[in-house]
Amino acid sequence: MQPFSMIAIYLLFWFLSLFLVLPFGVRTDREAGVEPAPGHAESAPHSFSLGKVALRTTIVAAVLFAGFYANYRYGWVGIESFAWF
Repeated sequence: MQPFSMIAIYLLFWFLSLFLVLPFGVRTDREAGVEPAPGHAESAPHSFSLGKVALRTTIVAAVLFAGFYANYRYGWVGIESFAWF
């Protein structure tokens, strides 16, 4: 696999992981015990830490990509695995 392809596939896994990780650890103002400011949505997060979300996303994406690359390298699951279609 070429390096550019690896980077492109990793970025796809990263953005997929972002949407998987994003809802975890989110608390609204009411859950945090704070009255929401006027005009704010009730479901808006109380505080958002982009650094924590990016770190979690990077870890999850690295694990998923490692599994993908190991399968690519060793051929555990191939197109022949889906011959029952």
